[in-house]
Amino acid sequence: MRKNQDRMHSHTMELPRLIEIGEKNIADFGKFLKTLNKPKKVSLISGTNVQKVLRKKIEKSLNSNKIKFVWHTSIDNQIESLNQIQKNVKKDKADLIAGIGGGRSVDTAKLISYNLEIPFVSLPTAASHDGMASPFVSVKSDKPHSIVATAPMGVFVDIDIIKKAPKKLLASGCGDLIANIIAVKDWQLGHEKKKEYYGRYAADLALMSAKIVMENSSEFAKKGPDARVIVEGLISAGVASCIAGSSRPCSGAEHLFSHALDKIAPGIGLHGEKCGIGSILIGKLQGQDWKKIVSTLKNVGAPTTAKEIGLTEDMVIEALTIAQELRPERYTILKEIKMTNIKAKNLAKSTKVI
Repeated sequence: MRKNQDRMHSHTMELPRLIEIGEKNIADFGKFLKTLNKPKKVSLISGTNVQKVLRKKIEKSLNSNKIKFVWHTSIDNQIESLNQIQKNVKKDKADLIAGIGGGRSVDTAKLISYNLEIPFVSLPTAASHDGMASPFVSVKSDKPHSIVATAPMGVFVDIDIIKKAPKKLLASGCGDLIANIIAVKDWQLGHEKKKEYYGRYAADLALMSAKIVMENSSEFAKKGPDARVIVEGLISAGVASCIAGSSRPCSGAEHLFSHALDKIAPGIGLHGEKCGIGSILIGKLQGQDWKKIVSTLKNVGAPTTAKEIGLTEDMVIEALTIAQELRPERYTILKEIKMTNIKAKNLAKSTKVI
């Protein structure tokens, strides 16, 4: 046995310390922060829309708990904007950073929290992907990758706010959860072929989150997706990646496909929508029940074809062929199947993605 293989896989786990999921509980946000680390001052990071809707309520809650605050507006994920916000947050000398909003504001808070070594909390306003409780930030560059930052110290959710977000955001969250079925299978493959560390607990937790969506999807088709179930699933998935010490339980070849599309057709489709479509394609490659994935996505109102989100046939074919190259070190089913244009086309046609 080689020396490095018998050494135990070691990583430190950092999990969110407090998670509150309520309905119309936004007035308790200040109290929640107080319980966490008694902050005297917090830096709040959010987009302009979120500020329009929630600013007054959040300020009222913080004021009544005697917590000082400074707002920072997140505009985009470009390095310059992030650096500027970071400089401003540093001047606040706050005890806590809060990322309030969709993915971008939470990601920004996560990165700045990591760089400045100030704890952060997330207050997601949409359940569109699993970043609300995970320690990862996806970085947009030539080679998209996730960098390990810090898990949030707390996650605060008002389901009422999540319900008011556009419907397709919740459907996108379902797509990101269903992807775990593909990701875990790819992780098992990496374990078999590359002796990569595989944590059954983390894998099972991620799978369970996906299965709960699968099992309830016919109910969702009648009444619309249950925001609380999906939020709990996304938080559990984030915790699964904290436990694994990598994004493995939630991100396999279907995520590489989504990242490839980001590169080929930036700005088209939501992250979870692309992961859902990727899950159909990769699910078939893995020999999984891909038709069940299709029906689940349809039930939650998520797209199952390229056309529905404005992608062309060629974009899908190209994304399948370049996906694995984006993260050559991550072993997925695409390492075993040399994806050619012809194979990609046949796969996409046979699953009716194109």
